[in-house]
Amino acid sequence: MDVGFPELLLIVGLLLATAAALSGLLQGTVLSISVLSVAAGVVLALAGVVHVRPDDQDLVHVIELALVFTLFSDGLVADRELVRRQWHPPARALVVAMPITFALISLGAHLLFPALTWPEALLLGAVLSPTDPVVTSTVVTAERVPPLVRHTLNLESGLNDGLALPLVLFFLVLATPGGEPGPAALDLAGKSLAGVAVGFALALLAARLLPRLPGRGMTERYEGIYALGLALVAFGLTEATYGNGLIAAFVAAISLGLLVRDLPEAFAEFNENVSAIFQVVTFFLFGALIVVTGYEGSVLALIGFILVTLLVARPVAILLAFVRSRLGRSERLFVAWFGPKGVASMLFALFVLSSQAPDRTLVFDVAAFVILASIAAHGLTDTVGARWIERRLGTESGEVAE
Repeated sequence: MDVGFPELLLIVGLLLATAAALSGLLQGTVLSISVLSVAAGVVLALAGVVHVRPDDQDLVHVIELALVFTLFSDGLVADRELVRRQWHPPARALVVAMPITFALISLGAHLLFPALTWPEALLLGAVLSPTDPVVTSTVVTAERVPPLVRHTLNLESGLNDGLALPLVLFFLVLATPGGEPGPAALDLAGKSLAGVAVGFALALLAARLLPRLPGRGMTERYEGIYALGLALVAFGLTEATYGNGLIAAFVAAISLGLLVRDLPEAFAEFNENVSAIFQVVTFFLFGALIVVTGYEGSVLALIGFILVTLLVARPVAILLAFVRSRLGRSERLFVAWFGPKGVASMLFALFVLSSQAPDRTLVFDVAAFVILASIAAHGLTDTVGARWIERRLGTESGEVAE
């Protein structure tokens, strides 16, 4: 990044302070923190204040850290949702709907962007498969939305980041010149299994140490730091030896929650805050990179792909997955629409941009505009959607009563 360290701290400080100060005002509106951060990156890049290079190693490190904290935070949130008994709808969304979404997006990418090879089209599908409820915070916090719907969206988004990661890594290898399916699959499988083993082993060790800590144990002030340390150790140890550190961090978070039933709230809250800080920074970098890379492809193809991703792939996948489910018609339609693209897709897209894939810039640009369209479309409709489902469920209840 062609900007001095003091100037960088100035920009990051202003971003974080502004994001925190406006969080209450922006909650439930399309002008979310993510939109402001991306807009700041775009404006400052256009003004020539910052210039971000896709091959900058510092950028890669920021992306990796953001992914570590995001996946670890998602794992802790997913564990809290897993303790509920209604796991069938989220399981349908993850096991059935997510693969269908991935397949439809990949097919659309291959048809609309002939320049993309099949591995690159599948890579784009993997990048855009995860969902992110942060974009539609009203949906997952409003009491007017049925608890089962909120639970389904929360648990789906908490787990699909980690599930999409191996796909992104696998197709990234295949899209890179010289990548072979067999060796790539074996290498990914080995590193994934090693990451799972390291993540679980560290979580087990951390869980057993908790009641045996010297003195009176941890003070409340350092509870979140204990969990944060586990995330960094899981990633660092795995990457320094053998395995995938991102998978290790994700598994460590889920395992820790399952092993420690009374996990302190600070574990999740502190890590969500740290994750939010890195997300603001990556949103900013994301906006700056959009300016640097530009988009020189067909605008009609891009618009068509956005429509396919938001209006076809997700809705069709969810409606097929939820046939004969316990969710009613209105609830299915609600879940089908609210599958916004957000943090994980941004980070995966940045990960692709910093790779050696031949069409990495096109994959990044297309993913970037889909994410921006999703933020706008889903951010504009979250409050309206919450009110809609409240009215619909009230109407349906009245019809049943009659």
